[in-house]
Amino acid sequence: MHITMVPGYNGSPPDQWQSRWEAELPNVTRFAPSSWDEPELEDWMAALDRAAGERHGDTVLVAHSLGCLAAAEWLLRNPGGARGVFLVSPPDPAAASFPAPAGTFRNPRLQELPVPALLVASESDPYCALPAAEAMAGAWRVPVICAGELAHINEKSGVGYWEQGRDLLTAFLAGLGERAPLG
Repeated sequence: MHITMVPGYNGSPPDQWQSRWEAELPNVTRFAPSSWDEPELEDWMAALDRAAGERHGDTVLVAHSLGCLAAAEWLLRNPGGARGVFLVSPPDPAAASFPAPAGTFRNPRLQELPVPALLVASESDPYCALPAAEAMAGAWRVPVICAGELAHINEKSGVGYWEQGRDLLTAFLAGLGERAPLG
């Protein structure tokens, strides 16, 4: 099973869970937009085309933060582009905390995703209140798992490797009929 990592705004530093998982899992590609800190939706779509599109549907997207909005849009444009998507801490585009440089992401299409998905949210995310995450999940028609009070589930949250998330990914992959990646 191939995994395409889709970090969010500013990318994922080495101590963030996506980077840690990427370092240990086989068959992982990180998508690479032109800019992590001046994100443009069309550039991020092209980067996903390069990273995931070349897999012809044989990948699972693992997205965090702004990467969730990018992954959802890419899947709506490419319905057979992935086997599934694991979404962690999407930001609320209507929130005051939404990053100003990410303006092209501000109006995401909120319609049913064409692949199996799981959204993991935090009760204390400063970028997306739990009800807003639940509303996005409802529009995308995907289940939500509340991970507790883990802020934005990133390196600043203190989750480190985020074993709970790795277990959720393993279960999600099993639900797709895939053997969990070993690391």
